[in-house]
Amino acid sequence: MSNWLHDLPLAWLALVVFGVTFLVSAAIYATVRVLAKGEVARGFKGIAPGLLSPLGVLFGLLVVFTASEVFTDNQEANATVNREATGLRAALVLSESLPRDQGAHLRAQIDHYIQEVTTREWPMMAAGTATLGSTAPYLPRALLSILTAAPGKEGQQAAQTVIASSLATALEARRQRILISQLQVNLTKWLCIAIQAVCLLFAIAMMHIDNPLAAILAMGFFATGVGASVLLILAYDRPFTGELAVDPGPLLQAITGLEAYTR
Repeated sequence: MSNWLHDLPLAWLALVVFGVTFLVSAAIYATVRVLAKGEVARGFKGIAPGLLSPLGVLFGLLVVFTASEVFTDNQEANATVNREATGLRAALVLSESLPRDQGAHLRAQIDHYIQEVTTREWPMMAAGTATLGSTAPYLPRALLSILTAAPGKEGQQAAQTVIASSLATALEARRQRILISQLQVNLTKWLCIAIQAVCLLFAIAMMHIDNPLAAILAMGFFATGVGASVLLILAYDRPFTGELAVDPGPLLQAITGLEAYTR
């Protein structure tokens, strides 16, 4: 799916999805009506209504498995951002136990990192172009400064160990966050869903060829269900793209914590 579709506001996305779905349904109904003549019409009438049940089950399974994958990615994206923010917050809290210059340097590096992530990296993730080397290495520098710092008092040594662990956790969370930002439902899955939906719409139109009103109503109900399913998947397809995207709120809250702990 192209970026312009995912970037649409939810209302416009719904309009596009339902509009396309109903247009396809109308085209299928018109095609069946045109073809329903003579032997072809008798062939349409011979299709057993029981065919709809297995086709519907297959379509439902495709939607459920696809939606489950999408929701899992979104949950993991939220958990990853929270884990990253938690690591940064822990480092900020413990920075007060370090010597003044070392603590100030650590807080400044974390501040630069968060600003870089929220202003530059987040839009890149939304576009699906973010990479592990796409931003300045403020957090690796902060970690390196902690690991290479001269051992101080016993309490400071313990704090340095915990800070290093917290920064490493934040770095790993960032790696996972960027990898998740590149996930989306692939074209093959969309094609399978579309093919199954089209088959069902054709089957409904053929089975109700003698009753136009019943055909229109049945196809309308099913097309509405297809549109709702596609809209739900599209709205959450890319965890960091669109109106319902995961935002950098937890990281921005860490900046608030930074201001509280700055001397």
